[in-house]
Amino acid sequence: MKYTILLLIMICLWACSAPFGKKTKIIHVESFSSKYVPARNIDIWIPASYSADTKYNVLYMHDGQMLFDSTNSWNKQAWMVGETMDRLINEKIIRPTIVVAIWNINELRTIEYFPNKAYQLLSDSIKNNLGKNRLKKSPESDNYLRFITQELKPYIDDTYSTYGDMQHTFIAGSSMGGLISMYAICEYPEIFGGAACLSTHWPGTFESNMEIPAAFRDYLENNLPSADNHKIYFDYGTETLDSLYKPYQMMVDTVMMKKGFTPDNWITKVFAGDAHDERSWAKRLHIPLEFLLK
Repeated sequence: MKYTILLLIMICLWACSAPFGKKTKIIHVESFSSKYVPARNIDIWIPASYSADTKYNVLYMHDGQMLFDSTNSWNKQAWMVGETMDRLINEKIIRPTIVVAIWNINELRTIEYFPNKAYQLLSDSIKNNLGKNRLKKSPESDNYLRFITQELKPYIDDTYSTYGDMQHTFIAGSSMGGLISMYAICEYPEIFGGAACLSTHWPGTFESNMEIPAAFRDYLENNLPSADNHKIYFDYGTETLDSLYKPYQMMVDTVMMKKGFTPDNWITKVFAGDAHDERSWAKRLHIPLEFLLK
């Protein structure tokens, strides 16, 4: 009998651990359909404080299957987005925000995340080399962004209580996901007010080169959004693939300064010892979240 009572007490304590009995939850949408890209899964993280009477920011994130649950990811690592968001919201460091996690399709990830307009600036020889090693066809990033802005975002804004405007809509990702986040805020500055680009994969391949990063630089020169009302975050580590990034990020930083970005609306950070993996991104995720959502 006493063990039954103890069990009931433990269940009650667990159920009541969140304020007012509320708990954060993830809504899984299986095979969200699109006319622009193949269907894919979407996870929607809802704050414990969610109320239809309150408006919320929305953060769109790429590589959605790597964000919440390490037991289901290919490398058994995850960004731990839910835990970090919970803490920052509960401590009133950031504004309450819904996170929309867009799953990638592994065989299409590079094609969908490689910025197409920068790709078009490359020479034919570089395009051919990319075709042999990375891209089996021209990038589909423009269609991927059409999917997010014209199909997914309207669904989120219609289904949940969101602000919906540029000042409350953000996008984030790492590696190739950093590239597509940068591309998104440049192509849709009227939709995204901020972008977090962690370990941005400026080389485009797994080898050092200048041609591809130079194309990204030239694209940014002509397409960066206004520094008056947009925020952009960059970072990189110093280990594994991240060890390639310093000279390219410095080149991009020069463009950011030239275009009028200051510490008020742009950050580039270096994390010594951090590698190109979810464990490293999870460790520092609070920094871009605070920068964009404070």
